[in-house]
Amino acid sequence: MQKLGLLGGGQLGKMLLQAAIDLDIYVKILDPDTDAPCAKIASEFVVGSFQDFETVYQFGQDCEVITIEIENVNLEALKKLQSEGKKVFPQPEVLEIIQDKRIQKQFYLDNNLPTSDFILTDNIEQIAQYLDFLPAFNKLGKGGYDGRGVQKLSSEADLPLAFTAPSLLEKAIDFDKEIAVIVARNEHGEIKTFPTVECVFHPVHNLVEYLFAPAEVSNEIHEKAEKIAIETAEKLGIVGLLAVEMFLTKDGQILINEVAPRTHNSGHHTIRANHTSQFEQHLRAVLGLPLGDTTAHSKAAMVNLLGEDGYTGEAQYVGMNESLSISGVYPFLYGKKITKPFRKMGHITVVDEDLESLKMKVQQVKETLKVVA
Repeated sequence: MQKLGLLGGGQLGKMLLQAAIDLDIYVKILDPDTDAPCAKIASEFVVGSFQDFETVYQFGQDCEVITIEIENVNLEALKKLQSEGKKVFPQPEVLEIIQDKRIQKQFYLDNNLPTSDFILTDNIEQIAQYLDFLPAFNKLGKGGYDGRGVQKLSSEADLPLAFTAPSLLEKAIDFDKEIAVIVARNEHGEIKTFPTVECVFHPVHNLVEYLFAPAEVSNEIHEKAEKIAIETAEKLGIVGLLAVEMFLTKDGQILINEVAPRTHNSGHHTIRANHTSQFEQHLRAVLGLPLGDTTAHSKAAMVNLLGEDGYTGEAQYVGMNESLSISGVYPFLYGKKITKPFRKMGHITVVDEDLESLKMKVQQVKETLKVVA
């Protein structure tokens, strides 16, 4: 039996484990949190930092394949393991590009991949020289995650909010929709995409609040988005999953916002709505197996279950019975003991053949199911 090493034991790892059980894959997990969502169900769970060279290097010694559920991992250890014959997917050289948003943006430019205008900056003084470029989003080069490390700068008055560390200014786009395509590529070069989804972001916390699949866009836009996602994956040469987040502008352009080299929030609904889930597809891709059928068998939505504002402490789920009584509603709880305001505690997938009925159920779930303490 192949042993798969996974750096990160959070909710993405937990859902990956659920898919791994079906394929009888032995998964060894490294995470610093003894209470991580994966701790109790992994084949083997190691407590340690996935950012520490020696810890990652030793962890990978008895694994045939090593993969990730979070980008912020020690690349030098992965490079050494790769040089010693271990299969590391996504490859360290791909992670190096994606870990730093500055390098990532430059990669799009260098490879003729459509993206918004940007300026690389090192400090607030530099940003102050580009006031005519505002409104723009100031993004930290490294370390941003789930909305952290992103700050909108609308005018000179917002300069105190800017980052002092190396970052970039990304021109604010007047977009119609935010869409995403998840693409999988195995080491044989086989590629498959999941249908385009439409993401709705939280107005303050800059993370996905809910999504609809497929996106309400024309066939032409679906095809164009899919083509851009495939081209991005091919130019990166990635093996594994790549989530490509894009802006659909009001004049019909598609611009890449960011990519994630792993399973992603924009694909959670695929567990219930598609023949192959993004988690099974990731396993197939990194293990060199044939990629699965990504066809959707129904329309779907995904609602992120976030900790309610004003509550910190042991998580309590209010409205679960009422939500479960709605046809086509499937909650997935991540097993996090402590809730905090806007912490991702789970998600709810909703499936329905009728779009209006789907939207109505999404609203019902959003109003009913709450995480408090």
